[in-house]
Order: sequence, then structure tokens, then C-alpha cells
Amino acid sequence: MTKRTAKGGKRAKGKSKGKGGRRRHGSILGFLLYWIAVLAVWGVILAMGVVVWYAYDLPDVSKLSVIERKPSLTLLDHRGRTIARFGDIYGEAVQVAELPPHLMQAVVATEDRRFHSHFGIDPIGLARAMVVNLRAGRIVQGGSTISQQLAKNVFLTHQRTLKRKVQEFLLAMWLEANFSKDQILTLYLNRVYLGAGAYGVDAAARRYFAKSARQVNLAEAAMLAGLLKAPSRLAPTGNLKAARNRAAVVLNNMVAAGHIDAAKARRAKQRPAALRPGRSRGRSGRPARYFTDWIVDRLTDFVGPTERDLTVTTTLDRELQQTAEAAVGRLFAGPAGKQRIGQAAVLALAPNGAVRAMVGGRDYAKSQYNRATQARRQPGSAFKPVVYLAGLESGLRPDTVLTDRPVTVGGWSPRNYSGKHVGQVTLTRALAESINTVAVQVSERAGRDRVVEVARRLGIASALPGHPSIALGTAEVSLLELTAAYGALANQGRGVLPHGILEVRDGRGRLLYRRRGSGAGQVVAADDAARLTAMLQAVIVEGTGRAAALDRPAAGKTGTSQDYRDAWFVGYTAELVAGVWLGNDDGRPMRRVVGGGPPARLWRDLMRQAHRGKPARTFAAPAADGSGFFDRLWRRLGAPQEADDGSLVDNPEKREFP
Repeated sequence: MTKRTAKGGKRAKGKSKGKGGRRRHGSILGFLLYWIAVLAVWGVILAMGVVVWYAYDLPDVSKLSVIERKPSLTLLDHRGRTIARFGDIYGEAVQVAELPPHLMQAVVATEDRRFHSHFGIDPIGLARAMVVNLRAGRIVQGGSTISQQLAKNVFLTHQRTLKRKVQEFLLAMWLEANFSKDQILTLYLNRVYLGAGAYGVDAAARRYFAKSARQVNLAEAAMLAGLLKAPSRLAPTGNLKAARNRAAVVLNNMVAAGHIDAAKARRAKQRPAALRPGRSRGRSGRPARYFTDWIVDRLTDFVGPTERDLTVTTTLDRELQQTAEAAVGRLFAGPAGKQRIGQAAVLALAPNGAVRAMVGGRDYAKSQYNRATQARRQPGSAFKPVVYLAGLESGLRPDTVLTDRPVTVGGWSPRNYSGKHVGQVTLTRALAESINTVAVQVSERAGRDRVVEVARRLGIASALPGHPSIALGTAEVSLLELTAAYGALANQGRGVLPHGILEVRDGRGRLLYRRRGSGAGQVVAADDAARLTAMLQAVIVEGTGRAAALDRPAAGKTGTSQDYRDAWFVGYTAELVAGVWLGNDDGRPMRRVVGGGPPARLWRDLMRQAHRGKPARTFAAPAADGSGFFDRLWRRLGAPQEADDGSLVDNPEKREFP
């Protein structure tokens, strides 16, 4: 009894222990379920709080129907032809149903393959992107859907913040709840940025392929879809190779998504999309950029700050600009390297000051510094026409005889380039052969103050110290102001104001500005301008500028600064004024480059092309002086003869001076 009772007691005790364990297990499970439920409730409350918090200042969804854009600026040449466009470009609003199927397929296959099955957020895509990024150790893939991208592009900024991401999720779900998939895709394709200032697939198709988005083929569609990854970096106008490589990736995505087969993708890769013929212009891919920057910088002076679209008719001649850029390109493709020429600037003006061509450097993509307008360098002997004009105004004449001899002024003694002296010479010969000692004598006879005053009347605004060396062009000037000074001579003594804007109209065609007036008026006596022009013709016919000779009357002057740091040629015909500067930005000497060498030849090539097919015009003659000097000089300074091989016939006994 006792054992059974004991055994029974033991059994009873064991049974009691099992029930207690189950009770304790049940209580733990209940405890966990309870707190899970509590946490879930609080999680929902917290999530709702987050939604309410970030939804409180969600942007106005009415912006969905409004396309905000920056004002555009279109620049035309003097004949009304487009030379540049700035600002955003928008095409027609297109519906998905109007576009070729392969365009939408390319976009969806690359940007959001599950676009037609998710609710605005793609958890699978997010998980996949997270795994890829963890393996790579950096962010290489995103998980945003097209709906999220649309929400970000329309309503939000591109800042990487938690608030922006939460609002992006909320807006994406709102879009999915209020619009069909086709409507969302339509909105996206009409708003997305695709590089080169183009917003929307239609604008991009017109920008890159000169056709509507309704007409793009498979290769073109793949390129457009590929731009979505990095539109600025992949834009075919800047990097066609990269754009084509990315298009090949898009074609592979389309194959993987089942939209096209491998053979079709292969054919599209073999015939990749090409830009519209002739879109790429110039070394930097952007024509006349130095000129257009110069215009844009001055535009507000004429029309003030504005948010309107503007069309600006400029003075530029598109063909002459291309000729100038090509001439600079040939120089640096040829002898420039051996001669240590690092930079160049070219400027061409109509005699009234209208800028016809401007090249501010050898490559705009590498340097936007405009050496035609911003740089100030020593012009050397190219400044001497100002000195001789002061001499003419003070009573000297082209046939006045001075002695080329050693000269000392205030302890300073100039030297001739040849190191020799030729004795008595006329002013015409002294200027033609660029004799320094005579130029200094002319400056001292006229007075340095008069030289500075004449330079100011001609439009040179740079500082001009009154040192005796001013006669040899030691004061620094810009190519723009020196060329304009020569323009006054070509303009028969009437002052020239360099300008590039003729007319400005807004997007509705309303006139905002039109250039009026003819310049600064008469700043030099017409006879003095004509006499100096005759002297400058002698520079080209028989002096240091013979390499610049044309098949028509031309006048000009060479210039070389000390140690060959700068080389100039500035000259004109009856139709055009042009200036050329060569040198290095850091002032490093070139290898014996003088104004009568590469600058004169570049000037000649530019002017020959500019005057091709045009009849030769003579300069205005000065009033008869009774001595017969000008009659003899005028006959002598007719157009130089050309040999059968096209080379100009020169007097072999004449020496060339800098």
C-alpha cells in the first residue's frame, strides 16, 4: 500500500509537474503574442504618424499639369541663321499610344521591368538593388520605379534625405491610385530630362535625330532610353560613343525582358543611332562659344533681367566664324607646336564695328578665357599707327624725312630689330619697315600726351603710361580695342564701337531692343585717316607685312613684343577689319615668332576666304597735296601681282623686319 501509495504519489507528483510546464509554456507564448500585438499596434500608429508627418507638407499635386521651365535663349547670325541655343528645350506632348512600341519597351525594360505589376513601389526591385549594392560595397543600382521617378521629377528635389524618400513613396502610390499605367508612362516620357537641355522624348528625338519621337527606330529608342541613367554624361552630342555603348545595354535588357529577340538586337547594334548630319561643329562641338558667351554676358545691359524667352539677332557671320575657327585649327595642327605657340585669338569686324567673327582661344572646351576680349598684352609695333597718326595731326607728313640713328630719351635708348641704322628715311618707309628709333622720334615730336589722346579717341581704353616706350607698344591692350582702333581708319576716321547685338525679341516676337546710331562720330580727320591708310598699305606691299598680301588693296601692321612673347597682325580692307594675336597665356616666349610670320599668314588666309568672289574695292584717297607724292604712292600701292603658282611677287631686295 505504502509503495503503491508512494508510487501513486510519485505519479501524481509527475503529472502535476507536466501540467505546470504546459501552463508556463502557454503563458510565455501568450506574453510574446501580447507584446507582438502591442508592438504591431504601436508600429501601425508610428507608421501612420510618419505618414501624417511627411504628408503634412507634401507639394501641391496640381503641379502635375504644369511644366515649369527656364527661359530659352536663341542667338541668330546677322542673316537670321541660328548659331546657338541656350536653356531648356521642349517638344510636343505625346501620348503612349502615339509612340512606337519599342520606345516604351526600351524604357520599361531598363528603368522598371515590373512597371505594369507593382503598386508604385517595387519591393522585389528594392531587395534586388540592396543585395547588388551590398555585394559591390557601394551604390551601383537603384530600386526606384517609374512612378517614383515621376514623383521626384515633378514634385520633389533630388536631395538624398529620408523625408524626400518617404514623400516619394507616398506620391508614387498616389499616382498609381489616380492614374492608369499608360497615363503615368505618358507623363514620365514627356517630362524626363534626356540631356543637352532636352526635356521629354519628343524634344530629345528632335535634338539628336531631327525627327519626332513618333518616328524613332529601335536603335534610336534604345539610345533615348539609355540616357535616363546619366543624361548629361551620356548625351550623344558630348559623347556619342558612350551613348551607343549604353544603347547596347538597353537592347540586351529588351532581349532579357522578352520584347525583342537576339537577332533584332544584334541588327540594331550593327547600325547604331547617329546624330543628325552636321550637328557637331568645331573642336569643342559648340560653334562660336567665345562669341556667344560675350553676347550673353552683355544681354542684361540691353533688356535687363527677364524670365522671358529671347531671340537675339547678332552681328556674327556664320561662314566667316567657321573660317576663322578652321584657320586657328590648321595653325595648331601644323607649325604651332614647333614654334611654341600656345594660344591664339582672332577677331573680325565690319568697318562700322559689327563683330563678324571671334575666336578667343584654341579650344573652348579646355579654356573659356576669351583672349580676344579679356586678355591684355603688349602689341609691340602694331601700336605704331596710333603714334604716326598723332604725328600726322601734329604737322608731320608721310614724306617727312627723319634720321634713323641712335636715340636716347630720359636715359632710355631704343634699338632696332636689325641692330642697324639706315640713315634718312620717310615716315612711310619707317612705318613699313617698323624702324623703332623713328617711331620714338615721331612720338616725342607729337608729344606722348597727344599719342595717348589719339588712342583714346580711337577707342583704346586700357591704361597707357606716358613712358617714351609707349611709341613701341609696351602698354598692354586687348585685341578687341586695338582692332577697333584700326577700324576707325578703315571707316574713314569715324569712331568704331565694337558691338555684337542688333536686335532682341521675346518669345512672342515683340521687339525689346534694336541697335540705333552709327558709332562715335568723326574722331580722326578723314584726310589723316586716308594718309595713314596709304602708309599701312606700304607695310603689306613692301614692308614687314608682305606675307599678308591679298589680291586687293589692304592695309595693316605687324607687331612683336619683347622676347617674342606676343605676335600680332592687325589690318583691313575696304570691307573688313581683322586682328590676330598669337602667344602663351603665361607669357612664355615663342620660338622667334614675329608678327610678319604666322599671324600675317593666318590673317591673309582669313581675309582671302572672306573676300572670295567679291570685287576688289579701293580705299578713299586723301585730298591732293600738290606734291604729286600721293598720286605716285597710290599707283604704287595697287593690288600686288600674283605669280602663276599663286605666290605673291615681292621685291627680293627688300628685307623683312618685325
